Amino acid sequence: MQPSELPDLAHTDSRPLHWLATATAMAAVVAAAGMLQPDPAASASTTHRTTAQHGTAPVAAPDPERVAYPLECAGVGSVVAQQAPGDLDGDGRPETVAAVHCDAGSGTPPSGVYVLTRGSGAAPRIVATLVDPAQKMNVGDLAVRDGVVSATLFGYSSADVPRCCPDQQEKVTWRWKGGAFVRSVRAAPADA
Repeated sequence: MQPSELPDLAHTDSRPLHWLATATAMAAVVAAAGMLQPDPAASASTTHRTTAQHGTAPVAAPDPERVAYPLECAGVGSVVAQQAPGDLDGDGRPETVAAVHCDAGSGTPPSGVYVLTRGSGAAPRIVATLVDPAQKMNVGDLAVRDGVVSATLFGYSSADVPRCCPDQQEKVTWRWKGGAFVRSVRAAPADA
C-alpha cells in the first residue's frame, strides 16, 4: 500500500468532542424541523364551511365562542357546551346553533339554546333563542340536519327533584317556517 501524499482527513480521526458537536447540531436540526410542522389542531379544525348559494366561495359558520350570551352567571362566565352548524333558512349561508350554560364548575346549570348568524360585520349575533335558561332545561344531543335543529331536553318535574338527576326528557325539533322557528315534539319510540 502506498502512503497518501494528501493530508489526513479530519473525520477519520474523530474524538468524543467531535461526536458531541455533531449530535448537538443534529438535535438542533430535528427540533427546528419539528417547530416548522403544521399545527395538528389547525389541520383537524372543526370549522364547518358551506358554499354560498350564488357563488363558489366557502362561507364559515358563525363562531359561537365570539358571542356574548344573555346568561346571568354571577361572574363565572359561560361555556359553549355544544354547537351544530347548518343552513337553517335556506339562504345558502350557514347558521350555528349553540347550547350554552354558566361555567358553574359543578352541578348542572340550565342551558340556553341560541341560533347565531353572521352580523353585518364579521362578528356573529344571536337571532333566536330556542331554549331560554329560565326554563331550567339541560340539553342532551344537539344536531342540525337538512335545515332542522334537533335536541333532547332534560328537565325537572318539581323543585324537589335533585338538580343532578332530571326526571323528564323530551325530544324536540325546530324548523324555520314563515319567518320563525317552529318547535315540534318528536314521538317517543314505541316499546317492542
